[in-house]
Amino acid sequence: MQDIGALILRTILTYFVVFFVMRMMGKREIGKLSVFDLVISVMIAEIAVFVIEDTDRHPFHSYVPMVTLMIIQIGISLIIMRFRGLRMMFDGKPTIVIAKGKLNREAMRKQRYNLDDLMLQLRENKIASIGDVEFAILETSGKLSVIKKETPIRLSRPATYASYASLLDDHRIDEEKEPIFPPKFRFEMLPIPLIMDGKVQDDNLEKLGKNRFWLKNELQQKGSAEFKEVFLCTIDHNGKLFIDYARKPNGQS
Repeated sequence: MQDIGALILRTILTYFVVFFVMRMMGKREIGKLSVFDLVISVMIAEIAVFVIEDTDRHPFHSYVPMVTLMIIQIGISLIIMRFRGLRMMFDGKPTIVIAKGKLNREAMRKQRYNLDDLMLQLRENKIASIGDVEFAILETSGKLSVIKKETPIRLSRPATYASYASLLDDHRIDEEKEPIFPPKFRFEMLPIPLIMDGKVQDDNLEKLGKNRFWLKNELQQKGSAEFKEVFLCTIDHNGKLFIDYARKPNGQS
């Protein structure tokens, strides 16, 4: 019974020590975990576990390293606030993965950031098509910041409700045309990848009720003859294709 009471006391004491250390390290630690922050957090968590498990060791033998790590984190944070070069070394720097609607595949390769990661984070940002993105920046925390392209609507005459509504109608899908998506199609995956890394996503084509012949015909209209020429091809909710080429199509300079 005495051992259980001592264990509970160590746990409570460790909780307050860890809480104090994390609180002193500031909101930056909670809001954004850079590699530097993550290393410190993992080390503190591991030390806290040792305090509770190893009852033969005096708790202060572990609390001292925790406080030491806190001092290191605060000290380095104050230093890198003044010197941007050191800040880039510890935190890294943001990476532009989409610029003016074009994928930066070299930057993605260096960051080991694949297309599935990109599609996931674009959906989280409610982006229906990569073509709608002016810039997408992979932050040092791993978050994708997206800047959409501006699409201002200009009227050639003074705006009225009727003229504005008419202009909007020009941008709507013609309901008389054959719909791209089946009636009960679910749109959670937008934008929908049709080709990734030069490989056709047959399961997505099947969900759309389309086949490779339809896709090849669409690509040929865009100037691409082969699937392997396409690095990424997606379709948005309007049925608009976005194509990023792995290499330039034949006949294009």
